[in-house]
Amino acid sequence: MWAQPYRKNDVEVGARPLYPMMLESPELRWSFIRKIYTIVSIQLLLTIAVAAVVVTVHPIEHFFTTTGAGLALYIVLIITPFIVLCPLYYYYQRHPVNYFLLAIFTVALAFAVGLTCAYTSGKVILESVILTAVVVVSLTLYTFWAAKRGHDFNFLGPFLFGAVVVLMLFALIQILFPLGRISVMIYGCLASIIFCGYIIYDTDNLIKRYTYDEYIWAAVALYLDVINLFLSLLTVFRAAEN
Repeated sequence: MWAQPYRKNDVEVGARPLYPMMLESPELRWSFIRKIYTIVSIQLLLTIAVAAVVVTVHPIEHFFTTTGAGLALYIVLIITPFIVLCPLYYYYQRHPVNYFLLAIFTVALAFAVGLTCAYTSGKVILESVILTAVVVVSLTLYTFWAAKRGHDFNFLGPFLFGAVVVLMLFALIQILFPLGRISVMIYGCLASIIFCGYIIYDTDNLIKRYTYDEYIWAAVALYLDVINLFLSLLTVFRAAEN
């Protein structure tokens, strides 16, 4: 009795379904989606603010590049997001601890992004930001449109996971045996394509699969997709400029 599909002509149901044979309330799912995009928007604004401070306040860049303590702190900032994910896994439903851990995760990653941008020209940063925004909005709208017409992107999961493993091995080889500017551009292009796929995959999960208690993980996934796409495009434009 409770598993009745959404009926298009049911006057008691206000919102239209997000995808065919939707069993849950569209209003609840839309509320969940708005909550996720609000959290991600705040994360991105915080990232922009922190990165802007790192780029514009030159003593910060000088501290990280010329002192041993700065290098040690930079390594700590790099590994902090991975460390924070462990307690976040256990407390993702515990308010407000989950938001506090999410803020630490975002700020640490924002510092890393800011330090990366500090060694990049403003033109390259602007190009990467604009292209990232256009791609994210376009792929998000496409995924909602495709889901409404019955398309499902869950099959992308194993392929994207395998692609990320290949990408990590590619990066390791590049660190140990630098292959030059062309290989860096190829790496950036492959990473951009992979994270475009992740935006579609995670948006599709947001529409259909994430439960209402998993809003922290949904926000983390989408935030990482956007940041990784930006860094991949930054790599491509920076290699092309050199």
